[in-house]
Amino acid sequence: MAASEFEIGTLRAEDLGDADALVKEAGWNQSEADWRVFLELGTVFAIRDEGRVIATAATLPYGGRFGWISMVLIAGEYRRRGLATRLMERCIASLTASGLVPVLDATPAGREVYRGLGFRDSWPFQRMLLKERSESRDPAQSLRVEPVTGRDWNALCAYDAGIFGADRSAVLSRLRGRLPEAEGLVRSDSRIAGFLLGRTGRRAGQIGPLVADDGAIAAALLDHAINAVAAPVYIDVMSDKQETLTQLKAAGFVHERPYTRMMLDRSESFQELSRTFAVAGPELG
Repeated sequence: MAASEFEIGTLRAEDLGDADALVKEAGWNQSEADWRVFLELGTVFAIRDEGRVIATAATLPYGGRFGWISMVLIAGEYRRRGLATRLMERCIASLTASGLVPVLDATPAGREVYRGLGFRDSWPFQRMLLKERSESRDPAQSLRVEPVTGRDWNALCAYDAGIFGADRSAVLSRLRGRLPEAEGLVRSDSRIAGFLLGRTGRRAGQIGPLVADDGAIAAALLDHAINAVAAPVYIDVMSDKQETLTQLKAAGFVHERPYTRMMLDRSESFQELSRTFAVAGPELG
């Protein structure tokens, strides 16, 4: 069948087995819990062949300002037929019709494709991987890392929204508790000055987002997580946070791949980049 002959529908809960098979084939890290974030808060466009989902692309709106495009997956035997382009065009049309700026995180290969669709580079980040647990180290920082509790949750989400550029409390609430040993916050003069969340994945844990007022707070939160989370674990770190990257390398993390955050017809970030240290992941922002 030609690409134009496949109808674009939407993913349903009963399709999660097919969606999970696409993730497994691609070797990605997302789990069923991640797919449910998109089902509950966004839209997953899907193409089926004889009832089986063979291609997907998801959108996730944030705060009436911008929306993510991710989870562009095509089953192997259906690639190079133009399905990804059709799905991307549907995602772009859906977001722009709602007045949202489409945003995505691109690999080097994907970056060239997305530039052809009108996306512009905004800023780069690096995926780092801890393959094996080394011996625990004594944290070098003296800042106190506290657990994330319900008492602090609203303040944490408000703090994050000011830095992320939109309210993403619904997404953060679906990350909370998935990797509790990574979670933590730091206060300054009784107010939240940084926090870290995480989640489990198909292949590895994922640390992030990591948001903090300065590098010392980010380092304390990261030390806390590194000493607590079992390997393997990923973290996606801003490329300009050299001290954070040095800290990770000293703990045994290795560089896996670069990403570029891109936006349609825009390059200026919505986020406060100085206080963004690690993102939630290319699929979530």
